[in-house]
Amino acid sequence: MISRKTRLILAVAVAAAIFGYKALNPKPGAAGDSPQAAADPAAAPVAPIPPVMLGKIAFSPCSISSPMAKDSLDAMCATYAVPEDRAAPGGRKIALNIAWLQPTERGRAQPDPVFFLAGGPGQSAVDSFPGLNPVFKEVRKQRDVILVDQRGTGKSNLLSCAPPEGDDDAFDPSPEAMQAQAAACADALSKKADLRHYTTTDAVADLEDVRQAIGAEQINLVGVSYGTRVAQQYAMRHPAATRSIVLDSPVPNTLGLGNIFARNLDDALALQFGLCTKDPACRDKLGDPRAELDVLLNRLRANPVQVEYRDATSGEVKQGTLRAETVAGLVRMYAYMPLASGLLPKLIHEANAGRYENLMALARMMVGNMEDAMAMGMQLSVVCSEDADSMVTRAEDANTVLGNLMPSGMAAMCKAWPKGKVPADFNQPLATKVPALVLAGEFDPVTPPRYGKEIVKTLPNGRLFVLKGVGHGALGAGCMPKLFSQFIEKTDAKALDGKCLDTLAYPTPFISFNGAQP
Repeated sequence: MISRKTRLILAVAVAAAIFGYKALNPKPGAAGDSPQAAADPAAAPVAPIPPVMLGKIAFSPCSISSPMAKDSLDAMCATYAVPEDRAAPGGRKIALNIAWLQPTERGRAQPDPVFFLAGGPGQSAVDSFPGLNPVFKEVRKQRDVILVDQRGTGKSNLLSCAPPEGDDDAFDPSPEAMQAQAAACADALSKKADLRHYTTTDAVADLEDVRQAIGAEQINLVGVSYGTRVAQQYAMRHPAATRSIVLDSPVPNTLGLGNIFARNLDDALALQFGLCTKDPACRDKLGDPRAELDVLLNRLRANPVQVEYRDATSGEVKQGTLRAETVAGLVRMYAYMPLASGLLPKLIHEANAGRYENLMALARMMVGNMEDAMAMGMQLSVVCSEDADSMVTRAEDANTVLGNLMPSGMAAMCKAWPKGKVPADFNQPLATKVPALVLAGEFDPVTPPRYGKEIVKTLPNGRLFVLKGVGHGALGAGCMPKLFSQFIEKTDAKALDGKCLDTLAYPTPFISFNGAQP
């Protein structure tokens, strides 16, 4: 559907929150196994493990894994059928993919499970879950964690189109080309899905169906990035069923996603690059990173360069074309992670000296990592239905790093994409007494702290924490996992003692490829 470079530029915030669990059943040879059975499996056939019921849903043992986590997690998995179109309940069904992680301390289960809501839009909750296992270590002692792949993601009728065939360097960012690619993707996916019914509103209805099916009177919602939109919409529709919400890197209900990216990125880069300009050694060696980036982007806009580089995955020497769009996409994704973005001033300085190979290798590696991270068809069903009116170009964004490429490209793709209905109050701010913990990273390039400030204005039992030097995704920073656990236990954000967050330190920019110091 979308060329790999375009996907890198246009991908909406990718943030994962992920947890872990030990095995439900003993391994062969563990305590309780017969030595004879361990030595000779044929002598003692193992009976099939019967399903475990959670409410009305039958779960079976499974393993879930993520590229972001070292170990796979033993869990219980199931599917649950819901109507694709709720106005036609007798029509096509979607088998929602669900993973259930039971409490790690037996006999201490609380009745209100935690539902994790992944980012994107387009990310699988099940696939992204394992990477933040340490963050939920305390929470998971007493509570079930439920992962539902949102319709159109993961194994819930995945809506994903392969990139077009041909040379990766064949990059055409024109609106006409992007509209044509979206039209081809929509045509292919329409054979298995009605793309109008893969919106946030549809996902909220699915979550409510799952809540009722497992028999939980109340649930705790933990959303990251786009997942905070789902959490707010659920709490708005089902306040009595919502015990608490955690919004990490949130997007206000009132906000359209069409043209927020360019200005937010530039504001975050000013803070992140400021770490170098305020450091005498970094400034003297690498200059002003933003000025250097502007020089590089202007040069590449005028004349893209052919670069020989070593592929980070295979080690092979390859050639590719480095364009301004490639660099802008890399800068944007690195800005999500200030620890990683500390390398950008050095990379940009090297490129301005004619040494492009490291920048090119990292850009290609980033594209490869992004290839399967997003269900771009589902993402378009969400943003084209819910955010199309905000996809407008602005003169004040023309000289930013991203410029107006994203809103113009998204608007072009949405011309070809089927659109679903949005409730009349969809963009109303969430105003509820439901306890809320709201987190924002000071350096976040896509959902800055001002969004969190807007959200808590209408949440009388909400509290915002802005984490120093943190980018997109704040739940795992410093002592935040401890505060998160305390909030889930007592649902009192205002009683949390956040002094432990004062120890967070700013990342140090790289002066050389060996680190901060020469």
